[in-house]
Amino acid sequence: MAGSISGLSSGMDTATIIDQLMQLEAIPQTRLKSQQSAEKSVIAALRALNTDTSLLAGKAEALAKAETWQSMKATSSNSLFTVSTTASALATKLSLTVVRPPVAHQQTYSTSVALNAPVLTSPDGTFALTVGGTTKNLTSDGTLGGVVKAINAAKAGVTATPVRTADGTYRLQITADQVGSASAFDLTNIDTAKLGAATVRTGVGAQVDVGGILAESSTNVFTDLVPGVTVTLADGVVAGATPTTGTITVAQDTSSVKSSVSALVDQLNKLLTSIDDQTAGKTATTSAGVLAGDSTARSLRSALLNTVFGTGNTSMSTLGIQTDRYGKLVFDGAAFDKAYAADPAGVAAKFTTGATAADNGWAARVAAVAKTASDSTKGSITSAIAGRNTTIERLTKSISDWDDRLEMRRSTLERTYTALETALNGLQSQGNWLAGQIASLPSYSS
Repeated sequence: MAGSISGLSSGMDTATIIDQLMQLEAIPQTRLKSQQSAEKSVIAALRALNTDTSLLAGKAEALAKAETWQSMKATSSNSLFTVSTTASALATKLSLTVVRPPVAHQQTYSTSVALNAPVLTSPDGTFALTVGGTTKNLTSDGTLGGVVKAINAAKAGVTATPVRTADGTYRLQITADQVGSASAFDLTNIDTAKLGAATVRTGVGAQVDVGGILAESSTNVFTDLVPGVTVTLADGVVAGATPTTGTITVAQDTSSVKSSVSALVDQLNKLLTSIDDQTAGKTATTSAGVLAGDSTARSLRSALLNTVFGTGNTSMSTLGIQTDRYGKLVFDGAAFDKAYAADPAGVAAKFTTGATAADNGWAARVAAVAKTASDSTKGSITSAIAGRNTTIERLTKSISDWDDRLEMRRSTLERTYTALETALNGLQSQGNWLAGQIASLPSYSS
């Protein structure tokens, strides 16, 4: 870039003049930059809208699945029985009586010894622990304390405990971590001449009477006691010696389904509110929303609101879902409860995926609209973002071209003003010379 001589001869601040002229020259580029910034703001808003719409699609898809409406809730009349269900569970009511509580396998040695007393027959301190058919070879220093430490460090499913007796010595007790016969264990190389004979409490699983039918488990868990229903006996049952009775009830989980419907309505309204805020026009007190005039967002809003109408323009009002005067959805929980109690299957069909698109329920329709908008490859929001990105690329190219153009214009102005200052300097030099010559002429008096 050519240098300039600011005001050398003219006295003018030509550097400032050039900067001001360049500001005028750069007005078209400034407009392009403002347009680019606005496009980037729109893209950011569209991406946020796409994310929210995708989340709505996921929640709607979950509610549109038939298994969501088959959710069962299990309760127990006795805290000693815990119960869980799967999707295959059917409504039922069971009366349970514990016939035999489960017991953990245990070995207790009869003779007490000091913690540093040797208790193994192997001179090198090795011994084997077999739990449920799996054997681990362990190494210790051969003393009672060393054996206990090695067993517990192995984490093989048993716990060794030295129990202090009245004279300060210890008896070894080993207990399976899990109840039932599957956790039976055995030890090798234990010196019974020093530790004494082991009293064995054989681990057994639980038995329960189910309305006259005897059910047995190798542990305290009765998996699929009836299809889809698992019952677990708590620790209190394990310790008790008296049979315990309780009632297990499995029924339709109305509250869970109702909460899911309410949550979907809330999330859809949240998205509608966001669209309204982003597409709002300018008023006397507020600026226009970043998506004001954007047809993609407004079309999505309209399509989502129209999902409350199904085939034949039937609405969801009888099921507690309808629109208000503000263009939002409202959910009447009492109306839903009444309809669901009268016809659970019919209500479920009004929400779930049908055999054809025309048969889809409300949740399935919401999912379809949301997925159509937010699909990562061909969604309407995705396409709008792609179009905006193309515009930004074009603007970026134009801005870059203007950088080159403005640089050339500044160079031209600097050369012009430099030439002007140079010319003025030359004229001033000539003037000064002429003035000196005139002053040196002799003066004549009359």
